[in-house]
Amino acid sequence: MKILSVISMLLDYPQPELIEARGELVQVINQSQLNAQHKAAVNQFIEQRFNSDLMDWQAEYDGLFERGRSLSMLLFEHIHGESRDRGQAMVNLLAQYHQAGLDISAKELPDYIPLYLEFMSTQGSENGRYGLEEVAHIFALLACRLEKHQSSYADLFHALLSLTEISLDLNDLREQIVDEKPDNTPKELDKVWEEEMVNFMDNAQNSCATQRPTEAQRRDQHIPLNTELLRPSGHSERL
Repeated sequence: MKILSVISMLLDYPQPELIEARGELVQVINQSQLNAQHKAAVNQFIEQRFNSDLMDWQAEYDGLFERGRSLSMLLFEHIHGESRDRGQAMVNLLAQYHQAGLDISAKELPDYIPLYLEFMSTQGSENGRYGLEEVAHIFALLACRLEKHQSSYADLFHALLSLTEISLDLNDLREQIVDEKPDNTPKELDKVWEEEMVNFMDNAQNSCATQRPTEAQRRDQHIPLNTELLRPSGHSERL
């Protein structure tokens, strides 16, 4: 599913190379499996972002996704936080990537959402859909939280959800998070730094450019994730 690769790039940290590829991105979107509503929303996202100042876009991205945990681009952040359970979950996911023939950089975290989407884009339409369905509850949570921020990034996650066959009650989820307080304030960030930090991977960094899968990678195999590990605590029963 090429559309997963496009949304992967749009969810990654904005770079000049992305803007230069605008024509190709729009072409893939217009030829994708997305319905007319979601095609229009993703195209509108590109229109708005690509016509804005890149540094302003980068600053907004940093403020949304790289401060606090509620909008983290790391899948397991939404289940395990900084607990040691997350470290084992990352090891397991990395092993699944290797099983499918994808080798990633030592500095790349395997649960980084743009990387996960890029990987799924190489696995065929059916397997790509399975991969989206296994993390749909996390994407739904991010979509609703981004709506609260009045961010058009929510449209990208809604587009991803539309490619699945899972029906989630987003209104119920919106009610669950209505009283959530921002976790990207200086006070809340100080609390995070005071907690014990777990070293999941040597020299790992949360923010880095996504390494794209190579041609040598196997493309005929769906590698299922452990959906119990991926289910956000506090929301699984009601979604």
